[in-house]
Amino acid sequence: MPDVPSLNLPPALTAPRSRALALCALPVVALFAVAAFVPLPFTLEQPGVTADTLGAYQGRPVITITGAQQRATDGQLRAVTITATNPGYRNSLWDSLRAWADPKQAVVPTAEVYPQTDPAKAQEVTTQQMTESQDNAALAALGYLKLSPEQVKVSIDLGDIGGPSAGQMLALGIVDKLAGDGRGGDLTGGRTVAGTGTVDPDGRVGAVGGIPLKTQAAARDGATVFLLPRSECAQGKVNTPAGLQLVPVDTLSDSIAALQALRDGGAVPHC
Repeated sequence: MPDVPSLNLPPALTAPRSRALALCALPVVALFAVAAFVPLPFTLEQPGVTADTLGAYQGRPVITITGAQQRATDGQLRAVTITATNPGYRNSLWDSLRAWADPKQAVVPTAEVYPQTDPAKAQEVTTQQMTESQDNAALAALGYLKLSPEQVKVSIDLGDIGGPSAGQMLALGIVDKLAGDGRGGDLTGGRTVAGTGTVDPDGRVGAVGGIPLKTQAAARDGATVFLLPRSECAQGKVNTPAGLQLVPVDTLSDSIAALQALRDGGAVPHC
């Protein structure tokens, strides 16, 4: 029988205990290898598009008003979004770890983003939320201006953007188009202002989440001021882009007063 060449392995590696440890390690390695590709119930989010509520989005005016004269405006009032993986998509462990380590992404339990796991139903929910947000924005803005919704009609078109978080910026856009700052000027003072927050018919601004990603989207698209719900100041201070001023508010009236103070060089709330 021919001689078999010796591998000259160190004695420690050929000892019975070492062989046993190596065999035990194999299932652990296999477990991690499988786990890396098993779908997890997390949604990955990143900065989304922004839309100027004073202008057009996807080729159509965002705000159209009938029954009252609209004024020409300067500056921008940008509603801000985040982009999320679809509700039916399950990310792997590696996908989630990479996103977790990236300050421009977030890993969120899917159930928090999509209470409805069926993609069609999830889309239906976000569309319904946007419709309600648009109605509330119109009522809040007209209420602030003391105009009757029976005489002044507002229609809003934000294309494929869903959810409730554009409410505050839509309300500000309506106010600016109808009355500006009340003194012949613009609410923006010619700036690019971005922001987020729900709004109810009485003008109260509510929390929405995803603030660190939204501030990045705002800065990317040229905003220097970011209006956010006061309750989300702590989120706003996470990875805040340089040159972006955070302005916390509780109501639509707060937002308008803060923008007027910015224009006039007055005291402005801060996080």
